[in-house]
Amino acid sequence: MDPLRTVLVADILVDADGRIAALADPAARAPAQRSIEASGLVIVPGLIQAHIHLCQTLFRGLAEDKPLLPWLRERIWPLEAAHDPDSLRASARLGIAELLLGGTTAILDMGTVHHTDALFEAAAETGIRYTGGKAMMDTGEGVPGGLLETTALALRDSDRLARDWHGREGGRLRYAYSPRFVLTASYDLLRSVGARARANQMLVHTHASEQRDESELVRERFGVSNIRLLANLGLAETNACFAHCVWPEPDEFDILSSGGASVVHCPSCNMKLGSGIAPIAEYLDCGVNVALGADGAASNNRLDAWEELRLAGLLATLRSGPSAPAAADLFELATIGGARALGMDVDIGSIEIGKCADLTMLDLQRAHAVGPDDVYTRLLYSARASDVRLVTIGGKVVVENGSLKSFREAEAVADAEHQRALLVNRAGVSTAG
Repeated sequence: MDPLRTVLVADILVDADGRIAALADPAARAPAQRSIEASGLVIVPGLIQAHIHLCQTLFRGLAEDKPLLPWLRERIWPLEAAHDPDSLRASARLGIAELLLGGTTAILDMGTVHHTDALFEAAAETGIRYTGGKAMMDTGEGVPGGLLETTALALRDSDRLARDWHGREGGRLRYAYSPRFVLTASYDLLRSVGARARANQMLVHTHASEQRDESELVRERFGVSNIRLLANLGLAETNACFAHCVWPEPDEFDILSSGGASVVHCPSCNMKLGSGIAPIAEYLDCGVNVALGADGAASNNRLDAWEELRLAGLLATLRSGPSAPAAADLFELATIGGARALGMDVDIGSIEIGKCADLTMLDLQRAHAVGPDDVYTRLLYSARASDVRLVTIGGKVVVENGSLKSFREAEAVADAEHQRALLVNRAGVSTAG
């Protein structure tokens, strides 16, 4: 995924700092402390998901068959308000297990309002490359008291988390200011977040124009469209990730292309919540950077980047026909496009000398994947999470032979099941969906 889209047969030499030192001819193999035999495998940059909710992994199947705003008000927010540090840690570990096993090496995560340290602790322990932040909510219809904060408290806690976690683990952990969306964030909060992001060069993470009803409500209340409002408050000029952007207005394409914000496409979530099909081809044609995300297990039921890639391709063709982006261009969403969205394209997103050795290795010599000569077509439309054999982050092996190396999947599952039962009881919701 370098600028020339180079595809080659080579040894990848990783230095002691976990960076790619050379791409060498296998015939001239150099001695190494450890050699990993990858003959016959396809090695790609570790996949990047730029919109995740690890706090919702325990909610899988608990918020079915509802449109966005009732889904949030009746299910997701009461469940998030019931989290304690133990349940949040279990939710994060379960989600990270699925992400790593599927070849995702870096994520942008939005937490709930409280206990955000537990998310960073889980990320530090499990080895994933993590950018995240607490959800900031200082207003909003239907927001439970357990999630509603004053503007000052939301900013003060976010500032404290940024001081404590940004840059930890050799830069593997990073902070992002995360106002939830326009309907739950005051003007003062959004303006203050923009000012902090510009001053500290930190990422902003929020939702925008996810469903038609939401977009119409924003215009009704504020007299301006959703993305335009974020731009007016200074967020479109920051390094920001706007999740979904399914319903942009015509002038908002230029706003996004001229500012620093990226669109994060979440195909499965948008389909499952009935949100619509985001105009990805149009964004790319206008020069907007687009990344990919599974969103959360409560609105998707999986955190599988390969499924999101496949659906991104299919939906682009459904919406745009033969003019849809090519497979190589769509594969960019989960690699170098995701790295740009996170402001990390100098370090990750492609296999190039000097970049971090965040690598995913797949066996595509499988019945469902043999056929196309074009590797990008195979990766986009045929690859599955179960094809992943080995994953490294900063040169450290985190998945080998389909098993986690930094923690045990069975323990994460057992703890998640235990904490889920306690969480549901605290929230007082039914497990029937």
